[in-house]
Amino acid sequence: MDNDTIAAISTAPGRAAVALVRASGAGVEEIIIRTLGKELPERRPVLRWLVHPDSRERVDRVLATYLKAPNSYTGEDMLELSCHGGPLVPQLVLSALQAAGARPAQAGEFTRRAYVNGKIDLLQAEAVLDLVDGRTAAQHRAALQQLDRGLSRRIEELRDAIMRCEALLVYDIDFPEEDDGPVAADRIDQAAQGVLSGIHALLETAAEGELLREGALTVIAGRPNAGKSSLFNALCGFERAIVTEEPGTTRDAVEAMVSLGGYPFRLVDTAGLRQSGDRVESLGIEVARRYLAGADLVLFCAEAGRALSDEEAGFLAQVACGSRILVRTKADLARGRVGCALDLPEVEVSTVNGSGLGALRDLLVQTVFSGGLLPDTEYPLVRRERHARDLRRASVELDSFLQARSGGVAPEVAATHLRSAAQALEELLGVIAPEDLLARVFADFCIGK
Repeated sequence: MDNDTIAAISTAPGRAAVALVRASGAGVEEIIIRTLGKELPERRPVLRWLVHPDSRERVDRVLATYLKAPNSYTGEDMLELSCHGGPLVPQLVLSALQAAGARPAQAGEFTRRAYVNGKIDLLQAEAVLDLVDGRTAAQHRAALQQLDRGLSRRIEELRDAIMRCEALLVYDIDFPEEDDGPVAADRIDQAAQGVLSGIHALLETAAEGELLREGALTVIAGRPNAGKSSLFNALCGFERAIVTEEPGTTRDAVEAMVSLGGYPFRLVDTAGLRQSGDRVESLGIEVARRYLAGADLVLFCAEAGRALSDEEAGFLAQVACGSRILVRTKADLARGRVGCALDLPEVEVSTVNGSGLGALRDLLVQTVFSGGLLPDTEYPLVRRERHARDLRRASVELDSFLQARSGGVAPEVAATHLRSAAQALEELLGVIAPEDLLARVFADFCIGK
């Protein structure tokens, strides 16, 4: 990557008290002279007028901080300018920096330079994006753990263990006549098996890690007028879906991302399930069935105080989703409790007086995010398909190594599988990173980060 100087506005556009404009690269010191008049002290904010380098007109009075390489976010010389917010002033400040020699930064280019200059690894760079995009407390905790190299350290431990296996194998190949004798075959195989078990343990977190990133797809289903939309609105905390007494009001799926107990859920309110001659409603029911096919969790709504119909019981039995909860709605109107013959968790709720909603939220979290995502868990999570893919590659290579060993394959040949397994983990960390991989990782960043 070139060491030319980049600049960008790092805060969101619009009316605000303060905005942050940053520059990074070899030309920062010259930009400081041209726009601020004289040198800045290192790492000490200074209040100074910023002028346009060509017209010499004042742009704004800014709080300027100079961060000299390598002690900066990017590892390069950096200038951070806190200016007045709003739609105009930050743009004028950025224009002055560009006139002084900076070019517009690309999306994620500041963080990419931090990675290239060894300030962070690729997993930490992804954690930066997760922090920016996080919407729940659980997402925030997981991103902070990854930014603190929780997952990186575990991957490095596994890679180092593979390299120790490789060293033992090389010793066995090169020094078979040493006084201590060759390395015991069981020692090498057990070491490789230990790494393989560690990789499998990480891969077991991938499903929950993906749920944490994307939100658990939670589909609210039931017959028309069963209280689905009211429940949807209550869980959202605001009126997102239309609620009326007329059956069939919801004609299409309505989605919302919500935080329940600090965890992300993609709630979907669907059309009531019934036979309908209305073409539009029938299309909505078909959409509902497609959502149900991919759901992580189904909340089936049926009014409290009545037995499930044969049609409802049949539907519940056919739902392919592994996690189902029977939500007994309109509990404030029920005159008694009627059990369900199906072995399902059941919660009575009222969206009128709020009873049962807290218990339902707790049950949702316990049902979906049970294990590695609880607040007191320190174990790192695999949260992206890229991570799982590279771990699976390493797992396959270690399996091949052990099979080669048991099949009597020459140690020199078997060792190639160890090297490939280590390389897969190095790509995961970004020690080896093709340009197309970096382009994919940083494509989702915002400009200025």
